[in-house]
Amino acid sequence: MSASQPPFQPTEIEALRRLLVERRSHEALKAAELALAERPDHRDLMLIKAQALRLLGRMAEAFGVLEALERIQPFFSKLHEERGMTFVGLRQAEPAIASLLKAVNINPALPASWNTLMGLYRMTGDMKNALTASEHVETLRALPREVVVATSLFADGERDEAERIVRGFLLEHGDHPDAIRLLAKIALSHDVLDDAETLLAGALALAPDFHLARYEYAETLIRRQKYLQAQAEVDRLLAIDARNFDYRTLQASVAVGLGEHGRAIAIYQALCNDFPTAWDPPLWLGHALKTVGRTADAIEAYRAAAAARPDFGDAYWSLANLKTYRFTDAEVAALKVQEARPETQTVDRYHLAFALAKALEDRQDYEPAFQAYARGNALKRAESRYRPEVFETNTRLQKEVCTRDFFKARAGFGDARPDPIFILGLPRAGSTLLEQILASHSQVEGTQELADIQRIVLELQGRDPDQNNPLYPAALTDISQDAALALGQRYLRDTQAYRSGKPNFIDKMPNNFRHIGLIQLILPNAKIIDARREPMACCFSNFKQLFAQGQEFTYSLEDIGRYYRTYLDLMRHWNDVLPGRVLRVQHEDVVDNLEGEVRRILDYCGLPFEAACVNFHQTTRSVRTPSSEQVRQPIFRDGLDAWTHFEPWLQELKLALGDALTTYAKA
Repeated sequence: MSASQPPFQPTEIEALRRLLVERRSHEALKAAELALAERPDHRDLMLIKAQALRLLGRMAEAFGVLEALERIQPFFSKLHEERGMTFVGLRQAEPAIASLLKAVNINPALPASWNTLMGLYRMTGDMKNALTASEHVETLRALPREVVVATSLFADGERDEAERIVRGFLLEHGDHPDAIRLLAKIALSHDVLDDAETLLAGALALAPDFHLARYEYAETLIRRQKYLQAQAEVDRLLAIDARNFDYRTLQASVAVGLGEHGRAIAIYQALCNDFPTAWDPPLWLGHALKTVGRTADAIEAYRAAAAARPDFGDAYWSLANLKTYRFTDAEVAALKVQEARPETQTVDRYHLAFALAKALEDRQDYEPAFQAYARGNALKRAESRYRPEVFETNTRLQKEVCTRDFFKARAGFGDARPDPIFILGLPRAGSTLLEQILASHSQVEGTQELADIQRIVLELQGRDPDQNNPLYPAALTDISQDAALALGQRYLRDTQAYRSGKPNFIDKMPNNFRHIGLIQLILPNAKIIDARREPMACCFSNFKQLFAQGQEFTYSLEDIGRYYRTYLDLMRHWNDVLPGRVLRVQHEDVVDNLEGEVRRILDYCGLPFEAACVNFHQTTRSVRTPSSEQVRQPIFRDGLDAWTHFEPWLQELKLALGDALTTYAKA
């Protein structure tokens, strides 16, 4: 159900479902149609209408309702279940099986789907899959009904109702490993990682042989960057099944987290050998090879992933995202064909669109390149929940809370160690170049975009924050001196896994510019560098970039322009209330006067000059951002004005940026 729909009471939905159970299908259909006249996009009403039509034998109409529902809620498991049941009514086993499999892949807690699959497989003589379906049926039968219902609700996005049911069950019946695991999954969906970790540990204490819970526990530890603990859990899983695909994938993720890229590459290579038809392992292998600078090998791996599945958009985008790769004529033709195919999934379609756009840009076919970028961005924006007002509200509140008097009253707060160097700002603003320059210094550790500040912010926001009236940043006023010290100590402790003993380390999470007030409060002697780039170049570079996660403001020219303006507004505020605290580094200045800017950056960080920082491209280290290949080359000017080739189609961006076009260097 979309956020804009009027509420429809659960009791009313249940009344309609009872009519179906009682085979009063005409009444259910009429009632559903009346309700849909007021709420035409209501998910559950549309499903009930389709079910009623099926029971009345009006199969073509039922399929039409399901197609409309799929356009609104493509990952609603029960629509795929209902489509499968409709095919069953037509005695079409093959499409019925395909639809039911799609349903249970989204939501494994669908007893009716598994029962029907079991019967269909037996009817078609597929006894192996019939046995698998039968095992799922028995698994669900062994679970308490409340846990099955809550699991199904959670899979279809109804988190609050799922949590209400499972918490009620646990209060009434006491500890139950499956119920606790589901509660942990709900916590993970809210990104409350500490609760999830505690809950999964509790489930394992009750049921040490609960392998799925152990797998998810290891995943949670990885997300919390507790790689050594995660390794211990993965080792226990591998001792049970050393060839398990998922366990070995986790093993590789731990190796990447620990910076053991050689070990990760070996694991991915073994997966490619053991699962030669799988398309994900060569993609992951390519990412690992790219990280350590083995570009030619990464290209070979990405091509293998594309060969394994011709519409695998991520494989093509990974080639494009090397920035140095040039597609062949045959590959460009394949990109066009696969993007245009009606069967291509949305996630593959936008990856293909971005890859095609980069290929056409490299060929100087700028207008079709822009159109491809626009298609990819439109698809990404359509699935995003990004609201620019939320960031703008946060900025206004930061300015209201984090005043000069606020910081003056909290002098001496936090952990005084000067270890961290924060490089922040917008993505695609030259931060990876600054990181590579500083990481070339003998006293500085290069890490990655660390999520630790973001995690503290999430805790201060609380679960299910009201985005129109958030607890953060007002919660900063409640942080005592002891609490600020504890948070600073925790940040330094949790980031220790990325360090090898050098005095300083880099945190390159760009979004940290929104939280400079928090950083000042808990790490008052950390260095903060604002990586800034000319607005048209920076914003259009973001529009061309398909990010692996986050950065949802980048998929609309208007959103990007608004975000850049708000970023300038907030940075002006930090410079006003914390004068001299933040070093602004203009990307264009680094390109024009590399050594001079390097010396300025090192002086600010209190580091002696080292020639290696000027010769940054010769430094061997893992780099995990889209600019990884560019920072392994000497500095170049070619990219500074690349946006001008697309200027005829960027009027919307110019309007959104407004006076930022001329004031960006003064903020």
